[in-house]
Amino acid sequence: MSEPLKLCLFGASGRMGRMICALASAAPDLSIVGAVGRHDSPHLGRDVGELAGVGPLGVGVDADPSSALLGADAVIDFSLASAFDRMLRAAMQAGVPVGSGTTRLSPESEALIDKAATKIPVLWAPNTSLGISVLAATVKQALAALGADYDVEVVEAHHNQKADAPSGTATFLAEAAREVRPELRAVFGREGPIGKRSRDEIGMHALRGGGVIGDHTVHLIGPHDRLELTHRAMSRELFAAGALRAARFIVTRPPGRYALADMFPSEPHEDPA
Repeated sequence: MSEPLKLCLFGASGRMGRMICALASAAPDLSIVGAVGRHDSPHLGRDVGELAGVGPLGVGVDADPSSALLGADAVIDFSLASAFDRMLRAAMQAGVPVGSGTTRLSPESEALIDKAATKIPVLWAPNTSLGISVLAATVKQALAALGADYDVEVVEAHHNQKADAPSGTATFLAEAAREVRPELRAVFGREGPIGKRSRDEIGMHALRGGGVIGDHTVHLIGPHDRLELTHRAMSRELFAAGALRAARFIVTRPPGRYALADMFPSEPHEDPA
């Protein structure tokens, strides 16, 4: 039996970090060897397994990413945008592949990903659900087929504790639409005498309430019909499972920048004979 894949969790004491820890601890091919929390976290020093509710794993939450990365085969990052650069620089220096689901990255952080990708494999996704990547690909395919007669609107719904809008996933889906229709510009909600809708708008709408995990719908509205493409997250384990799958993937890759869609199997080629 091969050695388990050794993981470092960045943002280990957060909700997603704890869920990833719980799933990884139950997987025979995975092992947690490092855990990083905020420097002001009340959980520093605590066993990451106990935080995740799976019992002690012998790994304490550390504030220093460099020491937590020692011996790791990959780092999974679900932290804050303000901590992302520190994590990526430490991983780059240690030569450890990175899988990240941290959102709201600055242009400087985006540039740092490109720099790091020359030395290590980096997979960044605003949503680690494979279904969202399929949705983005479907949006592009549908827009290419339907053409400019169809208006594009993106509607997302999340729980009432989410502090930002629109979601990073909604922005990701809008960017997918702009790959096909570069002229599209975001309009965030509508109010008052806004006038007629122009063809170059892409409406962005955010709903907040209750315990909604995450729903995203892209509306493609034509003169005679409407296509609604929807993804609904039914459990937060969805994102943790996607992050672990991403970690398994990136450790097999050479340096470069990757997306979840890179994990999809290639389309079969017809035999020319």
